[in-house]
Amino acid sequence: MSKEVQNELMTYSSKFLKVKNIPEVKVPDALKAELRDYQHHGLNWMNFLDEFNFGGCLADDMGLGKTVQIIAFILSQREKRGHTTNLIVVPTSLLFNWQEEISRFAPSVKVLLHYGADRPKTTAHMTDYEVVLTSYGMLLSDIRFLKAFHFNYIFLDESQTIKNPDSERYKAARLLQARNRIVLTGTPVENSTFDLYSQLSFACPGLLGSKQYFKDIYAIPIDKFEYSKRALELQQKIRPFILRRTKKQVAKELPEKTETVIYCEMNAEQRRIYDAYEKELREFIAANDDDELNKNSMHVLTGLTRLRQICNSPVLIKEGYSGEHAVKVEILMEQILGKSKDHKILVFSQFVEMLDLIKAELKKTISNLSISPGRLKTEEKRLLISRPIRK
Repeated sequence: MSKEVQNELMTYSSKFLKVKNIPEVKVPDALKAELRDYQHHGLNWMNFLDEFNFGGCLADDMGLGKTVQIIAFILSQREKRGHTTNLIVVPTSLLFNWQEEISRFAPSVKVLLHYGADRPKTTAHMTDYEVVLTSYGMLLSDIRFLKAFHFNYIFLDESQTIKNPDSERYKAARLLQARNRIVLTGTPVENSTFDLYSQLSFACPGLLGSKQYFKDIYAIPIDKFEYSKRALELQQKIRPFILRRTKKQVAKELPEKTETVIYCEMNAEQRRIYDAYEKELREFIAANDDDELNKNSMHVLTGLTRLRQICNSPVLIKEGYSGEHAVKVEILMEQILGKSKDHKILVFSQFVEMLDLIKAELKKTISNLSISPGRLKTEEKRLLISRPIRK
């Protein structure tokens, strides 16, 4: 090993030993939000890693504002490096949330939503945007040309999506090119220590060695034999590259309640059914004057209720439609699977039949995951399904 390399390694070691004393950076003026102290620390931490071209895993608990920290960091990259193009990959259910949050907190950021059947099948126009926002599904479909583009940063939200290193999503993500990478997840470890491997091998290539090495040295000794020495060794190795704060740790800084609206876009068949019933209701209203509408107000209310039911699932209107076209149920399953490990979940609906659909889908999903009977009971206890109150 040359003297220059040794000196560089010593410099890195010295810096990372002082990881608790991370230099503070100024919150970008373009950010239209006030960061809480722990969020400002998250911005400092990402800038600290960026100084050495290291990626990381922002693993804050759900609801602690990982999105706004990433937006602040993208703005700080603009101040440091000028115009760059960054890729954000998220589950489909979160596309509109990210769009709304960027628009709200960083309206100066130009965003390209790379999604839908009409999306351009090229990267030629991406340099015009500061953020390219896409889904894991689009990443799989378009990896052939996305892998040729060199992004500044790649951010993977809900990165437990790629925790299986044999999955197509993980393989596609690893083909992407970027100066640096950050993964975001509220549950870095869902089932076993091995969950960490894919996420960190994406964010920090080479940190954990090969897949087999990590299994033999860390995953099996820790999970199977509860070898505390190996667990401590792994913890020390990854500590500088993972930032995790729980709600209990930052409780004093949190508001009483955090609300998140998740937008669900109907698929083609569900939209076709909805549009047909909406047209019928509009034509009925247009064909009647106010007096007639007052006499037939129940017909209008029934029509509006039917439209609400179709938004949940066409099967609720009991006219022979299948339950396959229920986007809300699909997105709800994604949310439950991502959060049920660490949280109790209350699901409620104004339609009893919708709760029956959700219950059936939960049983089917849990069964497909091949969860042991003991754990199945635990998962069922975490999920409380509330029926509407009848007066």
